[in-house]
Amino acid sequence: MRNGLYAALLAACLALPAAAQEAPIQETIRSQIDAFLDDDFARAFTFASPTIKGMFGTPENFGAMVKNGYPMVYRPADVQMMDLREVAGNLWQRVRITDQAGAGWYLDYMMVETAEGWQINAVQILPAPDVGA
Repeated sequence: MRNGLYAALLAACLALPAAAQEAPIQETIRSQIDAFLDDDFARAFTFASPTIKGMFGTPENFGAMVKNGYPMVYRPADVQMMDLREVAGNLWQRVRITDQAGAGWYLDYMMVETAEGWQINAVQILPAPDVGA
């Protein structure tokens, strides 16, 4: 009993650092998606990390990449925040997006904290959740 209680308490304490960041991280992702919905690539670009900004250079280049490579993010029908987890020292927010055609997608957003707040440092498309055998 004592070992089980200790393990549960330890797990809860280890989850606190990520949980404390959950709201601002999710707000960053939602704000970027809202900017895409408004076709405001300049605002969407502000939520990208310095690394991403360096890769794409301009909001227009960044917007074109998202439109072509992540159409479900550019024009989602529904967005649901899932779990926030720490992997190898990085915080990853899982997001479930339903696209305009009704297909479901899971994406992992790698988040970094900068002087401007939480920013998106990478996005990975995960295997399609709605595909069954």
